[in-house]
Formats: sequence, C-alpha cells, structure tokens
Amino acid sequence: MKKYDFDTLANRQIDNARKWDQSIVKAKFPNVRKDFIPLWIADMDFQAAPEIRTALSEMSINGAYGYTYPTERWYQSVIDWYKKRHNVVIKKEWITLGYGTVPNMHILVQSFLDANDSILLNTPIYGPFAYAAEHNNRQVITVPLLKHNNRYEIDWVNVERNMKEKHPKATFFCSPHNPSGRIWSKSEIIKMAELCQKYHVLFVSDEVHSEHIIEGTFTSSLEMDSEYMDNLVMFTSPNKAFNLGGLKLSYSIIPNETIRNQFRKQYTKNSVTSPNVPGQIAMTTAYEECDEWLDQCATYIKDNLEITKTYIDKYFEGWKMMEMDSSYLPWIDVSKAKLDMHEIAKIMAEDAGVVVGIGDDYVSDADDFLRLNLGTSHAVIEEAMSRMAKTWQKVIANEMENV
Repeated sequence: MKKYDFDTLANRQIDNARKWDQSIVKAKFPNVRKDFIPLWIADMDFQAAPEIRTALSEMSINGAYGYTYPTERWYQSVIDWYKKRHNVVIKKEWITLGYGTVPNMHILVQSFLDANDSILLNTPIYGPFAYAAEHNNRQVITVPLLKHNNRYEIDWVNVERNMKEKHPKATFFCSPHNPSGRIWSKSEIIKMAELCQKYHVLFVSDEVHSEHIIEGTFTSSLEMDSEYMDNLVMFTSPNKAFNLGGLKLSYSIIPNETIRNQFRKQYTKNSVTSPNVPGQIAMTTAYEECDEWLDQCATYIKDNLEITKTYIDKYFEGWKMMEMDSSYLPWIDVSKAKLDMHEIAKIMAEDAGVVVGIGDDYVSDADDFLRLNLGTSHAVIEEAMSRMAKTWQKVIANEMENV
C-alpha cells in the first residue's frame, strides 16, 4: 500500500488562497498577527493526491485548454464511485454537470420557486443555502436544530408545523450536517423525505461533506427506497473530499425526469455548458485512482481532531467541541466561555495569531459557536492550538484577577 505524505503542505501563496491572504484576513481582523495561522475557510492545505497532480501536469504540458464536454469517462467515474464507495447504483441520465454546489442551489431556486416562495432550513446551516433564496428575492424559513448529548437532533414537530403552515417549496438538507459534522441516520433521512412528500416540498440533499468520515457510516439520500426518489435532488462534488474547490466542478443526481428537465432548463437559461478542463480531469482521476489517498487523509484528519480535542479539554475552560462524525471542521460551543464568539475570534487573531470561523456565517442559531479547520499538518495544528491555549489561559487569569 502506498503511503501518502500529508505533512508536506502546498505553498498557498502560489494558488492565491483566500484563507491565507493578508488583505482579506486584515479586513476581518485589522490587528491580526503577521504570522497568522488560518483555521477558517473550508479548504485544506495538503497537496492534492499525486495522481491528480500528474494528470493536471500532463494536461498543462499538452498546451490546449479549449472547449470540452462531459465525457463518457467522466460519467462512468461518477457511476463507479457511487457503486464502490456507497453501494448505490445510479443511472447516467440522472447526472448533470455543474459549476459548483452553491451555483446549483441558486439555479434550483430559480427553477422551482416563484416570487414570495420559501425554502426551509434546519439551522445552524451553511450560509450560502440561505443566500440562494435571498439573492433571488425568495424567503427563508428557519427551524432550529435541538442539542442533545452534545449532538444536534432534528425538531420534527417544528419541521412538520412549518411545512404544514408555511408551505415551503423546498428544504435544503445538509447531509452530513455542515457545520457540526453530524451524520444523519437512514431513518432520519427517510423521515425528512416522508414529510417532504406529504407536504409537497422538494427534498434537496447537499452531500458534499460525505467523503471524510471520522466515525460511523454515512447514508446517502440515494439509498432511500424508490418511492422517495421521485422527489429528490442530490447535490455533491469532489471539492471537499479532494480539495478541488477552485476548479469549479460539481454535479447533481436527480432521478425524476420531470424535475431533472426543469432544472436543466434553467441551466440553458444561464448558459451552463462545457465543463472546466482541469476540473473534469481532476475529478475523473480522483474518482478512478484516489480512494486510498482519501482514506489516508481521513485518518490523518482524525489524528488532528484528537490533538485538538486534547487541547480543548485540558486548556479551554468554557469551550466544548460537539461530537463530530465527518468532515475536518470541528464545531465549538463557547456559550459558557468568558467572552462571546466575536471577542474570542478577535483575541485569537490578534494575540494568538490564529484565525477561526464564527457562528455568524451559519444563518441563525449559532451565536455561541466557533469553527476550526483541521485540513492541515499535525505541526500546524499543534502550533495553532498551543498559541490559542496560551492566549486563553491569559484570558482566564485576567478574569480571576478582576473577580
């Protein structure tokens, strides 16, 4: 078995990484330390799998970057991926290539929601879900998730009440959940699908975070019985799994022909046509050749999670990491901390030189949360957590002096 190197990081200046950019970070935190460590935007600092880098190098050296099309090999790579990784059989005609999951959300809103229609979200949730409605002058209905045993649960009574009374046209369901990394069970997914059918709500499942599994088993919405598939739109991409977000390639899987054709009609209106050349090559290579890289990456991130959890449990009074099944983005409850999330983020940027995510980015019901990014080397995580621990110990000491 080939051993992949996750300790050697890419040079994030060459790719103009937003998370590492001084001007972007200073716009958020003007007094951030110059040697800051960014643990915020959800991309990884690892070099892509060498198989992907080789394929892109060959494409680059070839020297032609003209118009292309979704190849038969690309379609087959998606079909094979779902069979070998998720034991799901999908048909080629269900698959539609896109330029990103967030653009797909916008296109879906344009396709299926009229003025004054709404989408339903279980919050907190990934902010661009709401933007897809708001940017198109549609409405957002939020149903807060419930916290139980340090995990989120769905408030089924509230979900059904809102579907019955407010008649949303679609629900955007994040599986696994972003930001907490919670894997929803098959029974929970089916229950949501049943409610959507009962109240004529389109069931839209974003499964972008489904490939980095820390604990448990992921269930795709595509594993539901056929009776639920006629109301399903599934969005995903290789972007989080293989760190390909800048290549702007994604896809949808829509079993129902009528829904699929209506969605594609909006693609035509927006002139979504040929795919990104390197994106298609990178994605096809990832799905055909990079299973082992992905598995080793998940194991490496799990070790980063253990490092982080050890620091938080030992040094961060008032912080509590929610139980996390997937992804590389732990969700930290700071409701019992000495400072609020904005104050914590500011002092971590300025004193510790560590840039963290804050709950403002997750629509609602996230006023006491921070998010970290573990998609980097063990050494960087050790350095970041050590800096943050020293800063937080100073906060605690200052509080004790002022008592």
